[in-house]
Amino acid sequence: MNNYVTMTQNISTVIAVIALGIMAGFFWTYSFNVNIAMLQVNGETYATMQSLFNQNVRHAMFFSFFFGAGVITAIAALLHIKHTQRSCFYLLLLAAVVYIVGIIVFTAKVNLPLNYYTESWNPNNLPADWNETRLAWNHANMLRVVTSFIAFVLSTVALSIKK
Repeated sequence: MNNYVTMTQNISTVIAVIALGIMAGFFWTYSFNVNIAMLQVNGETYATMQSLFNQNVRHAMFFSFFFGAGVITAIAALLHIKHTQRSCFYLLLLAAVVYIVGIIVFTAKVNLPLNYYTESWNPNNLPADWNETRLAWNHANMLRVVTSFIAFVLSTVALSIKK
C-alpha cells in the first residue's frame, strides 16, 4: 500500500511539473515571439491577428492544460497532505495557489476582458486606445510568464527534493 501511495504521489507530481512547464513555455513563447512580432504591425493587422489568436486558442487541448495544470498541481499537493512536515507538500501547495490565482484568476480578470475588447474592434475603425490596449495586454501576458515560471520552478523543486 505504501509503495502505491508513493508511486501515485510521484506520478501526480511529475504530471504537474509537465503541465506547468508546458504552460510556462506557452506564455513565454507568446510573449517573446508573438507579442514582439505584433508590436511591429499596424493597428488593422494587430486587431485582425489578435482576434484570430484569441478565437483559435479556444480548444480542448489548450483548456485541458490551462486548467489542468492548476488542478493536477492541487491534486499532487493533496496527495502529499499527510506529509505536512515535508517541504514537498508546501512547495506543491504554493505552486498550485500561484498558478490558480496568478494564471487562471488573473486571466479571467485581466486578459479575458482585454481579449473581448479587442475582438469587438472593427479593424478599419480602431478605437483611440488600441495601442494602449495592446501594450496592456502584452504587460499582462508578461506577468503570466513570470507567474507560470514561478509555479513551474516550485513544482520542479518539489519533485527533486521529495522531502
